[in-house]
Amino acid sequence: MQNASDRPSLLVLGGTRFVGRAVVEAVLADGYRVTLFNRGLTDPGLFAEAGVETLVGDRTGDLSALEGRSWDAVIDVAGYLPEVVQRSVDVLGDRVGRYVFVSTISVLADLSTVQDEDGAVLEPVDGLPPVQLYGANKAVCERIVRDAYGERASIVRPGLIVGPHDPTDRFAYWPRRFRRGGRVLLPGDPADPTQFIDVRDVARWILGCVAAQRGGTYHVTGRTMPIGSFLEACRAAVGASAASVAPAASVAEEVWVGTETLLKAGVAPWMGVPLWVGDPEFAAANRTDISRALAAGLTFRPLAETLADTDAWDTLRGGPDADKEGLTPAEEERLLDAR
Repeated sequence: MQNASDRPSLLVLGGTRFVGRAVVEAVLADGYRVTLFNRGLTDPGLFAEAGVETLVGDRTGDLSALEGRSWDAVIDVAGYLPEVVQRSVDVLGDRVGRYVFVSTISVLADLSTVQDEDGAVLEPVDGLPPVQLYGANKAVCERIVRDAYGERASIVRPGLIVGPHDPTDRFAYWPRRFRRGGRVLLPGDPADPTQFIDVRDVARWILGCVAAQRGGTYHVTGRTMPIGSFLEACRAAVGASAASVAPAASVAEEVWVGTETLLKAGVAPWMGVPLWVGDPEFAAANRTDISRALAAGLTFRPLAETLADTDAWDTLRGGPDADKEGLTPAEEERLLDAR
């Protein structure tokens, strides 16, 4: 058996929230030596029992804790602004063998049609809406990492990420909503595409980049499926959970409300109804080309597993805070009455 001291050493920038948490859990399961660098504000004791070293600092200010140290790879799960990523690259330099940067498919300049990794990316310009400014900044961050590390740069572009500890309520909402029963608003058309990936599968891909020395840029998200099929899987998951940790489901009456109706009712695209996009400029956001990642070994756990695990976590936490629910009962009733 390989001694722990012989395992590759990894530095994770972040590491206590959603994607970062899943990455660290995967790192520990695979026996890597891991160091976290963060501000120590979010769940600072999360990996204390595992003996994970945490360096406290601030990527916008004090990076001194990283000086004089070296790692086989760095995994950057929390780089959003170019100036912040540039500072990290400048400080780490050649003291890391590989730089894995977690980006987003939102870097693509045209999400109205299907694009592969070679598609044009956004550039930051005045007046961009927030969702596009986020993508444009990530695109610049990608460029910074590529320029600094060349073939030692691994750019991971997830799409919609779901699973346990998701800070949004766009996935956990659906099993919980079916369980509550009554009239359930289903958005758009059953044939509309949806596309997402379990956060743990993203983490597994990221570690694969380190283990295989896999450089380049990859779209890392799930296979496209009809949203109607996803919602049917949610209903089935609720039925299967009745004998486990979750309470039994009430009778649910499915009511489909079309995209045009939702938009006329003033529903905001993207987050107005969980998993519903509703914006023609992003019509291909749920049809991302993942052929390059599939050819390089991208795999997925069963949807039923993601649903069961996310639902169990959501039930254990008691659901989201009242102001963070994916769609409130009052708003749902308003939209059902407006159809």
